[in-house]
Amino acid sequence: MTQSAHLADQPTPLEARASGPLGGKVRVPGDKSISHRALILGALSVGETRISGLLEGDDVLNTAKAMRALGANVERTGDFAWKVCGVGVAGFAAPQVPLDFGNSGTGCRLVMGAVAGCPIAATFDGDASLRSRPMRRVLDPLELMGARVATAGEGGRLPLTLEGARDPLPILYRTPVASAQIKSAVLLAGLAAPGVTTVIETEASRDHTELMLKHFGAQIVSTPEGSHGRRIALTGQPELHGAAVVVPADPSSAAFPIVAALIVEGSDLVLSDVMTNPLRTGLFTTLREMGASIEESEIRGDAGEPMAQLRVRASKLRGVEVPPERAPSMIDEYLVLAVAASFAEGTTIMRGLQELRVKESDRLEATAAMLRVNGVKVEIVGDDLIVEGKGHVVGGGLVATHMDHRIAMSALVMGLATDKPVKVDDTAFIATSFPDFISMMRSLGAEFS
Repeated sequence: MTQSAHLADQPTPLEARASGPLGGKVRVPGDKSISHRALILGALSVGETRISGLLEGDDVLNTAKAMRALGANVERTGDFAWKVCGVGVAGFAAPQVPLDFGNSGTGCRLVMGAVAGCPIAATFDGDASLRSRPMRRVLDPLELMGARVATAGEGGRLPLTLEGARDPLPILYRTPVASAQIKSAVLLAGLAAPGVTTVIETEASRDHTELMLKHFGAQIVSTPEGSHGRRIALTGQPELHGAAVVVPADPSSAAFPIVAALIVEGSDLVLSDVMTNPLRTGLFTTLREMGASIEESEIRGDAGEPMAQLRVRASKLRGVEVPPERAPSMIDEYLVLAVAASFAEGTTIMRGLQELRVKESDRLEATAAMLRVNGVKVEIVGDDLIVEGKGHVVGGGLVATHMDHRIAMSALVMGLATDKPVKVDDTAFIATSFPDFISMMRSLGAEFS
């Protein structure tokens, strides 16, 4: 179901209650970040790109539709298997219809970058949630490169029409916040510019775009900048060649069964092919500091991305302090980390979470509300989230999801170990990132009704 179709429908609430031990071996869906990028870079390449393990959630399917509308040949060849015949760098054609990204900020912002380097105009739109989210910080550098916003909603929001540059300019750009989306949009636009486009980050964000650009044949160099930053230099106007991409399992999706297994007594779970890129595994590092049993084996790699099999066993967790510089490597996982922190003994302090305020919802406030309504003591101090863990959680709350898939999944995970059931007001939006979440969790022993 598309996001826009859902808005007119009745919500689909669900209740989670205390479960017996979770067990089994599963592969969570393909990584969303890699899936978006494989489709976009396949479309900007010459020749054929074969993708296996693609995430077939609404967000990624909307990116596939956008690539078709921009002139690439995109087809599904089997379960999670796709073929893209690209148009080459700067080869996009003007789309005849608005590009609708549903709920996906990543798909929308990355495609803005790719379109900014092409001499075409395209209209970008999405659902009510995406229309409320800021786009200006991606548009600012794209305008420096020669693109122009022809029309936009208030404050540079969707729906907006972007006119790509006829002669894109290479720029040197310092990102105002650690954001893989801003960096990626600039690099994708920079593909069409002569000379070298450089992005400087004071805090390193996810490097999937850099790794995949290299995989498709771009000349790109990443070097350390300061204590935690990176300087990324891309040589423009390469001829990208179609490539094979195996999409690893998404660590952000794996976070939910992992935390469920840690908090449900007696659980022993195996997750295969989980991406272990160090810029994405802040949650695993944090959970291990809390005392979690998470073992890695069968380590391998594809398209520059490492992956491993993870074995997770129920563990007694303790409160920790999570440093702000870890935030970029686990920004989507703080919601479910807050659930783990609720079941830990002692206080967990998560620092530097300002980026959570501009996600699908204000995730900082929504996470605190999810915990409070289930009897957990929690406070927000500035951009820090402080959770008082007591080793067990009463539960019994109704959680407002605010059309946010990660709040829905986090609350359902929480309910698997609370004294009283936890109910969420709507689960329809889970389809954006993890369409089979409910059925997969049930197959492991989760009690949802």
